Amino acid sequence: MTIERVRTGSPWEEAIGFARAVAAGDRVLVAGTLPFTDDGVLQGEGDPYEQAGAAFGNALAALEPFGLDASAVLRTRMYLTHARDVDAVGRAHREVFGAAPPVATLVVVSGFVDSRVLVEVELEAFKQPSEGA
Repeated sequence: MTIERVRTGSPWEEAIGFARAVAAGDRVLVAGTLPFTDDGVLQGEGDPYEQAGAAFGNALAALEPFGLDASAVLRTRMYLTHARDVDAVGRAHREVFGAAPPVATLVVVSGFVDSRVLVEVELEAFKQPSEGA
């Protein structure tokens, strides 16, 4: 089995030693993803809906090198710092995955490495085996 890794250049990937996404066989796992731009700007500061949309966008971008999009996602995990944000984050999730809803887990946590972050997301996707594989 071949294992493929995608790195995005996030400073945390180098500091902690992880890949943004790893494909093994027919599974692609995307690490916890925050709503930051490539140049480190937090998107949607103070707005859980905007942060969720940005975080899902970043996570889905990590699937692109494997030729995958939101329709390939089997599972999502959403981590929030406030229970009051469930509806806003759920709305963003529904807008991204509504056509092909994955199983989902939503958990309230005590915080993230940057206190301005309200949402972090993870994805698991299915990759069709290559012809002849």
